[in-house]
Amino acid sequence: MPEHLPSIALIGFGEAGSTFARAGGWEHAARAFDIAPERRAAMEEAGVEPCASAQEALAGAALALSLVTAESALAVAQDHARLLTPGAIWCDMNSVSPDTKRAAAKAVEEAGGLYVDVAVMAPVDPARLGVPLLLSGPAAGRAMACLNGLGFANTRIVGDEIGRASAIKMIRSVMVKGLEALTWECAAAAEKAGVFDEVMASLDASEKRQGWAERIAYNRERMETHGLRRAAEMEESAKTLLDLGIEPVMTRGTVARQRQAAGIQN
Repeated sequence: MPEHLPSIALIGFGEAGSTFARAGGWEHAARAFDIAPERRAAMEEAGVEPCASAQEALAGAALALSLVTAESALAVAQDHARLLTPGAIWCDMNSVSPDTKRAAAKAVEEAGGLYVDVAVMAPVDPARLGVPLLLSGPAAGRAMACLNGLGFANTRIVGDEIGRASAIKMIRSVMVKGLEALTWECAAAAEKAGVFDEVMASLDASEKRQGWAERIAYNRERMETHGLRRAAEMEESAKTLLDLGIEPVMTRGTVARQRQAAGIQN
């Protein structure tokens, strides 16, 4: 890695962290920590330095990428803020509501760090470092320069306000994840009634860009594989709508359906 690039700390090393690290070739310029000890092997495979604690990973890092789970994003920011080097940038790339990100920003900024709201707008695989990233917050320009230097090729600043990027992501998710849930329910009913092919043919006749059977197969796979993570994200979308004074009726239903598809009964 070129010497002018910042030292990186990856907090959380699941699908996103491991995908970014392998694609970036950051190697030992990056350190990583995950609460799951079994992720250490993935860190070594990706060439980054595994750390036994968040404190070790964040020590001296100029840029931290928070890639944890929606339900733990705020607690992680609050717990780790004191570990940041003064002036270090905390890129919160988790799918949470604007209010959650504003609360996380408060903790980071009070500890002397710089907080940037980052919305990841597409699956990281297969896009990898080409995944669209929206950034907002006073330090968004500095963060974008760092991310571009690391190889991220599709970044855009959407404003100076913490929460603006996540608002775009959360509100968009109401439609994207909601459509997944509706297609899952439709397909389940069609199969139960023994009319799946007929229903698919009828839907195909009204929309020709992509066959519904192909779309449903894709949506079902995403829900069965990532339903728990998507349900957590949609809970944050529900919070976003409530903050806007909108009752999230369908969004709450999407949470339940995503969890059910992942094998969790409500």
